[in-house]
Amino acid sequence: MTTPSQSKLVSWLLLFSCNLMWALQFTCIKLVQDQAGPLFTVWFPTAISLLVLYPFVRAERKQNQGAAPQTHGKKRPNLFVIYLVLCVFGVIPGQLFMTWGTRLTLASNAALLTLVLPVTTAIFAVVFLKEKMTGLRWLSFALAVCGVALCSGLDIHSVNFNKSQLLGNVLVFGAILGSSFYNSYGKAALDWHSPMEMLFWTYAGLTLLMTPFVVALERDSFLHVPHFTLTTWSGLAMLMLFHTTLSMILFLKALKSIDAIQAALSNYLIAFFGLPIAAIWLHERISLVAAAGGVLVLASTMLITLLEKPAPVESVLP
Repeated sequence: MTTPSQSKLVSWLLLFSCNLMWALQFTCIKLVQDQAGPLFTVWFPTAISLLVLYPFVRAERKQNQGAAPQTHGKKRPNLFVIYLVLCVFGVIPGQLFMTWGTRLTLASNAALLTLVLPVTTAIFAVVFLKEKMTGLRWLSFALAVCGVALCSGLDIHSVNFNKSQLLGNVLVFGAILGSSFYNSYGKAALDWHSPMEMLFWTYAGLTLLMTPFVVALERDSFLHVPHFTLTTWSGLAMLMLFHTTLSMILFLKALKSIDAIQAALSNYLIAFFGLPIAAIWLHERISLVAAAGGVLVLASTMLITLLEKPAPVESVLP
C-alpha cells in the first residue's frame, strides 16, 4: 500500500517530468517554423491531442457517473459562454502568442520569461478572486517588467531595443497573460467539470475556432505536409505528445497529492530545462544582459510565491 510520503514523491517526479516536457516547446517551435506557420503549429498538435484525450475523458465520466459535482450550492452558469471566453482570451492567445513570439525571439528568452507566470497569475487573482493588489505584488510586477525589457535585448548605452526580439518577447508575455487568465477564470468551469474535461473542451473550442483561420491564412502548410522533413515532424510530434497531451495528464494526476502552490513553484524548472535545451539543440547563447533580466524575473516570482502568504479564496464568477 502506498504511503502519503511515497505518493507525494511520485507526484514530484511527475511534476519534474511535466516541466521538462513544457520546456521542450520552445525548441520544438523553432524546429517546425521553416515549414509550418504559427497557426498550423498550434492547430495541428491540439487537434491530434483531442483524439488522444477523448478516451481519458470518457473513462473519467463513466467512473464519476452519478456523482454530484462539488458546487457548494452555486447556481449552474452558462458553461458554453465560460468556455468561449476561456478559448478566446485564455487558451488561444496562450498557445498562439507563445508559438508566434518564440519564432521571433530566442527560445532561451521565451523560457526565461515563463518565470513571470506566478506574478501574472497573482494579478488576475485580484480581478477574479477578490484578492488585493499589495505593495509586494506591485514590486514583483515592476521587477518582472524590467526583466522582460532586459531579456528583449535592451542596449543600456543607446537605449534601443532589438525590435524583432522585443515583439517576440511581448507576444510571449501576452501568452503568459493568456495562461494566467485561463488559470484564474477557469475556476468557474472547475466547479462543474473535472480538470481533464475542462482541458478537453477548451482544446475542442480552440480547434473549432482556429480551423477557418488556418485554412484561410495558412493553407500552404497543408500542402507542405507531404514534404515535411524529419525535423518538422519531430517538432510537431513532440508538441502534440509532450506539450499538449502527456504533460497535462501527468500534471493533473500530480495535483491529487501536491497542492497548487507547490505545483506552481515547480514551474521554475521550465527555464532551468529550457535554457540548456536551447543551447544544446539550437546552439543559442544567452547574453549577460538577458541573464540579468532572467534573474529579475526570477526575483519577482520568488517575492510573490515565497514571501507572500496566500489566503484561501472562493471564485466570484457566475
